[in-house]
Amino acid sequence: MSEPVHVIGAGLAGSEAAWQIASAGVPVILHEMRPVRGTDAHKGDACAELVCSNSFRSDDAEQNAVGLLHQEMRRLGSLVMAKGDAHQVPAGGALAVDRDGFAAAVTAALSTHPLITIKRSEVDRLPPEDWDKVIIATGPLTSPDLSAAIRQLTGEKDLAFFDAIAPIVHKDSIDFSKAWFQSRYDKAGPGGTGADYINCPMTEGDYRVFLDALLAGDQTAFKEWEASTPYFDGCLPIEVMAQRGVETLRFGPMKPVGLTNPHSSERPYAVVQLRQDNALGTLYNMVGFQTKLKYGEQARVFRLIPGLENAEFARLGGLHRNTYLNSPKLLDSCLRLKSMPRLRFAGQITGCEGYVESAAVGLMAGRMAAAERLGKPFELPPQTTAIGALLAHITGGHIAVEEEGKPSSFQPMNVNFGLFPPLPPTPGANGKMRRPPKGMERRKAMTDRARTDFGLWLGDATQAAAE
Repeated sequence: MSEPVHVIGAGLAGSEAAWQIASAGVPVILHEMRPVRGTDAHKGDACAELVCSNSFRSDDAEQNAVGLLHQEMRRLGSLVMAKGDAHQVPAGGALAVDRDGFAAAVTAALSTHPLITIKRSEVDRLPPEDWDKVIIATGPLTSPDLSAAIRQLTGEKDLAFFDAIAPIVHKDSIDFSKAWFQSRYDKAGPGGTGADYINCPMTEGDYRVFLDALLAGDQTAFKEWEASTPYFDGCLPIEVMAQRGVETLRFGPMKPVGLTNPHSSERPYAVVQLRQDNALGTLYNMVGFQTKLKYGEQARVFRLIPGLENAEFARLGGLHRNTYLNSPKLLDSCLRLKSMPRLRFAGQITGCEGYVESAAVGLMAGRMAAAERLGKPFELPPQTTAIGALLAHITGGHIAVEEEGKPSSFQPMNVNFGLFPPLPPTPGANGKMRRPPKGMERRKAMTDRARTDFGLWLGDATQAAAE
């Protein structure tokens, strides 16, 4: 049997990496510091614990880049997607999961695999030299000691941003004489019915009162070293969005479109949505309501929302600092540290953002490490695919070094069609070239191209692995 690959961190990326390595017939030692050492965001010690939302976002593989990523990961035998599908809860067009059931299932799969050994202890320094193949997937909450060691090795300061957590409400504390079930435009997604969200309507007066209270609410204070840390735009605290303008929330998470209030003929001025958070349907999280308000303020301000006057919170919102590498400068195309290639990085620490994106990068890191251990070639997926576009963003999609005093432009990114190569012009009438389509036609053309190219790549990769 070959020497093991060491994977540090049993979050989504590390769990997926370990699974892919073991599935290739290579032994894995998966290191997880919880419960020996906890984090500011995790509540338990399960592998792949979801600390923010319970949503893997859109499952539409024809019109949405993250839905396309879901599809590609399923085709690659993703553990995260398999257990996510098995523990899905209704969420309109999105794939959302029962977070406890999902994490328990991932943990059970890893714990019972004959080639995976889970070690519960902190790796607080650079891995020893006899660990010749290592994946560091410690995520945005990398322990301070290991983070400092990585920083010293690379000579780089950690880039950082703040990520906020949305509150979770007990369903039986919601007033359904005001709230109702409906997905926007009655869209039914995986496991859904088209009535998957709880909607709390607001009049203009309700909205103004709520907005004033939100902006005046007492917030978590920053430490001196945190003061200049930016937010990731895809997960802004609700109060930060509100500071950008009176109408910002009405055109963001509280937009009233595609919904009809059965309790009133008056069109809502704004709507707060809650999404199912567990398989029993007893808990619902407040969509887009990540916050850094203090706990007492959260309860006071959010109970101003019609239907939530008597809300009981299973979890209040929170805030944690995420760190990530300047990956285009530090990592090669196969996610290896250029200055020490035995170390490979995966997940949010590489600068991807989102549950599924983190797992996808872990999946690829695991396959890369397994191929390397087995002495087999590894071909990168084309950038026209969702996984290929995400890898290209991490390893070279932005200016990686400072030029003429300008800082690197590299920032955390969800998978999106902006990371894909543009569609080429096509021949039209009279020999003239026709411009690429726009809107829905453009998205469909990009996903069609991606599926074709992914299939060709997967066929080649499968054949190479068998040789």
